[in-house]
Amino acid sequence: MQRETRKAVTAAYKERTVTSGIYVVRCVTSDQVWVGSTPDLSKIQNQLWFTLRLGSHPHRSLQDAWTAHGGDTFSFEVIEELKDEDNAYVRSATLKELLAKWTAEIKAVRL
Repeated sequence: MQRETRKAVTAAYKERTVTSGIYVVRCVTSDQVWVGSTPDLSKIQNQLWFTLRLGSHPHRSLQDAWTAHGGDTFSFEVIEELKDEDNAYVRSATLKELLAKWTAEIKAVRL
């Protein structure tokens, strides 16, 4: 890649808007549900699936279900997005509140 192209791609990546929010992972076979929060929704599904395929996800019940039922039985869904929030402290506190709300509302296991 040429130097100018690389700089342009890097600058575009740094300037992209990042959306925070709450997501749900469901296992259709076992009807298990996990809910989590992330400061960057655009990356989290890839990160989850990667660690699950490797067998190294830290949440044991999710990893066990993935191993037992296979990745084809899992779905990923964004259930709430946060509006742009520049303050990291406020974003973190809001994500914690929303995670608690959704965990109770859909009776899910927290990631």
